[in-house]
Amino acid sequence: MGTMAATTIQLRPAAALQPLVKQLWWSESPARAPGSREHVLPTGQMHLVFRLSGPALRVFAGREGLQERVMHDPVLGGARSGFYAKELGAPVVSIGAQLQPGAAQLLFGVSAAELAERHTSLCDLWGTQARSAWEQISEARGPQRQLAMLQALLAARLPAMKGLHPAVAKALAMARGHRIEEMVRASSYSHRGFIAIFRQATGLSPKRYARLMRFQQLLAALHGCPASTLTELALAAGYSDQAHMTREFREFAGVTPAQYRQPLPASPHHVPLRRPRVRFVQDEPPALA
Repeated sequence: MGTMAATTIQLRPAAALQPLVKQLWWSESPARAPGSREHVLPTGQMHLVFRLSGPALRVFAGREGLQERVMHDPVLGGARSGFYAKELGAPVVSIGAQLQPGAAQLLFGVSAAELAERHTSLCDLWGTQARSAWEQISEARGPQRQLAMLQALLAARLPAMKGLHPAVAKALAMARGHRIEEMVRASSYSHRGFIAIFRQATGLSPKRYARLMRFQQLLAALHGCPASTLTELALAAGYSDQAHMTREFREFAGVTPAQYRQPLPASPHHVPLRRPRVRFVQDEPPALA
């Protein structure tokens, strides 16, 4: 696995945006071997991305990575329960936001469940305003001004803030270390009703979300405690044993924990692949200049 890393600038959003936006970021990725790929690991949250320079975004689905989609527009990546593959190659400059549960309905007018497990063109959600947003961000000079422009555009779309559903907020706080049945009882909803409001806010079921949060804990430990054995990391993260951890890790990341460590990727959620696979191309016409 490669070790080349992108140059990334992160910005904590203004207070008014913090209920909906976890962080804003700007990234410049270096050139890679043509046709190379990486696995993008799930975070349990949505991501808004504007590609400011470089080729169109090419993403691949399926265990063999043969099903391709080419995205020329800014995209909203819905919450995912597993990895997807992304093509690398030419240098790329991108800017975006990692979104909080509840952001989909308030910023884009749709349920997070409708956006889950896929990339959606921002043009499908914002219409011509998506093109205008891309142009305004691109015309701003320098990363800091581009981040400020993205923040201003998101802030301008804020509705009268209602906040996250109290039952979902309580469940998110309980997502680590509690059984789903305990979350349901704490919500005062029926099991079916609780699942529906949780999925609408996050795009994922409570059980899947809790498993992803345990996976996030494991990724942090792999980077923060490189000397620990896999068995130690598995038990510390709450897995029953190393085999259980390995099964879930492969499901979410497409590689085993041992493969992930050889060597550790520079960015926890971006795992370069050793060699590209043959791909089936299904291109789409450009939507942005």
